[in-house]
Amino acid sequence: MSGTVWVTGASSGLGLHTAMALQDAGWKVIAGARSFREEGPADGMIRLTLDVTDEESVSAFCEKAKTYGRPDALVQCAGMLVLGSCEETATEEFRRVMDTNFLGMVRMNRHVLPMMREQGGGKIVMFSSINGLMGVPFQNAYTASKHAIEGYAECLLMEGKPFGIQVMLVEPGDHRSGSDAYRPHAKAMTDASPYAWEYKCATEKIHHDETNGSDPDVLGRKIARTLKKKKIPFRKRIASADQHLAVYVHRFLPAKVNAAILRSYYIRKKDRA
Repeated sequence: MSGTVWVTGASSGLGLHTAMALQDAGWKVIAGARSFREEGPADGMIRLTLDVTDEESVSAFCEKAKTYGRPDALVQCAGMLVLGSCEETATEEFRRVMDTNFLGMVRMNRHVLPMMREQGGGKIVMFSSINGLMGVPFQNAYTASKHAIEGYAECLLMEGKPFGIQVMLVEPGDHRSGSDAYRPHAKAMTDASPYAWEYKCATEKIHHDETNGSDPDVLGRKIARTLKKKKIPFRKRIASADQHLAVYVHRFLPAKVNAAILRSYYIRKKDRA
């Protein structure tokens, strides 16, 4: 047995694949998700209801989870995105994404950190993304939330060190997983939008890359193997070779050059009549 791990967002997508891989690797998995209405043991895990956007739900989850085992590790996978232009994505749509992806982690960490300090250490894993390092057109709210996670994690890394608390950012590229229910389009993105053509191009490319992305089971197993190590890395990028290259290019080329490259990748030119 590797210990007890709490996993958020464990009902679908990369969270589900990660939870299953951890269970297969010998961890006692306490899995949380909004869709878990019937609580208790199932498929070798303990399933508990968890809405990371609700403070009371987070508190209730942590109290129940403690009865099954205090966390040696916390793996945070809950997330969503809204596709839309910067201009037309509503404030409430931005808020939903930030509340789930970023503040959801903040809430969980505030409950888990005291437990890890008391027990002399622990491992906190937070799902960021390639988008935490570089922007993609029409994924602005998601990109902003992932950039926030990257900066927050750097702070947590320094603050947790004296207490034996390790931090790891997982930065996935495109993977075959997830549900369209967690990828809604901004309400304003209609055919009447001034961005309609470019939005159509970009979202079709995003959908293609996700549909043809990497195997989520491989990602889960990589996380499980890494989490078994005594010392975990701060960043764990799990992506295809071309996505790794895109990150390096983004790091070293001027911003306008990067923007031109990414724009040409996601948005094709209109056919001339």
